[in-house]
Amino acid sequence: MKNIFLSASIPLPERHPKYYDTADIIAIREAVISLVTVVLPHHRIIWGGHPSITPLIYYVMQKMNLTIQEHVKLYQSDFFKDKFPEDNNKFQNIIFTENMGELPSSIQRMRERMFSENEFAAGIFIGGMDGIEVEYNMFREYHPNAILLPIASTGAATKIVYENLKEPKNERLLKDYGYMSLFQKLLIDKI
Repeated sequence: MKNIFLSASIPLPERHPKYYDTADIIAIREAVISLVTVVLPHHRIIWGGHPSITPLIYYVMQKMNLTIQEHVKLYQSDFFKDKFPEDNNKFQNIIFTENMGELPSSIQRMRERMFSENEFAAGIFIGGMDGIEVEYNMFREYHPNAILLPIASTGAATKIVYENLKEPKNERLLKDYGYMSLFQKLLIDKI
């Protein structure tokens, strides 16, 4: 069983317009649901517990009647202890990271632990805001040989990451909305 990192969120309208204005919320939801559907029976998904994503992962697990808690691992910073989504209670494998006293350093600590405590075969990036850009760069540093899939068709920060790629770009990441087959071909068939 291999570890797949998921960095995803649905941009908030009150945050920077460059994320919200290009976000395709339906595509973000569909991409997350498709990824979880394709990956969970065989591999593990590890993510940073964004409240717009955690319920989607649980939804797929319920829909597929999966009780494979060892196939998911959720990281949460204790900085958000009073704001944890109710869906957190549905997962057994939660790693709580230190509250460093302020948001940026607490999130940074969570990311450092997530990337250093796990070996990843791939990193998947969907939608999101500034955290996507930060996590993409950190993930590349910690796991330079992992598959990187910024799903640009979901817009938002992931599209910015895709547009800034220096290596050859796979246009399927920008134009293909058939996420089940996309993840099967570009992820499952390659790991």
